[in-house]
Amino acid sequence: MQVNGVDQQHDLEPRALLVQYLRDACGLTGTKVGCDTSSCGACTVLLDGKVVYACSVLAIDAQNYQITTVEGLGEPGKLHPVQQAFVDNDAQQCGFCTPGFVLATKAFLDQHPNPTPEQIKQGLGGNFCRCGTYAGIRAAVMQAAKTKGA
Repeated sequence: MQVNGVDQQHDLEPRALLVQYLRDACGLTGTKVGCDTSSCGACTVLLDGKVVYACSVLAIDAQNYQITTVEGLGEPGKLHPVQQAFVDNDAQQCGFCTPGFVLATKAFLDQHPNPTPEQIKQGLGGNFCRCGTYAGIRAAVMQAAKTKGA
């Protein structure tokens, strides 16, 4: 598999979920296991730029796709504009949902570079934050939309 631009080869059981593969085999723990039922969005990753819940995709079915996790967006000292916007707007409290929101935001802004507040609400409706930092998240999305290269 290609994860964050790096070829990965690991043995796994055919029933292994993508979230398990990313966390356990690849060591990419930014992808979180939240609800384990495709309801919260904590396990959001991108397959060829499209949002998917990694807890609902078999790892074997993700083979031939470019997989992007939050670790693949930026790096310390050089954050992706979406990541920087989340920091600047205090768009996280416990941080558990943040990686999923960051990836959902990236994919959303790729499709809607100048979103309205209603589009943001609809576009990120598949991700949930238990701490309720939605105001900061919306502000981060608006900031990232104004940043070229989001």
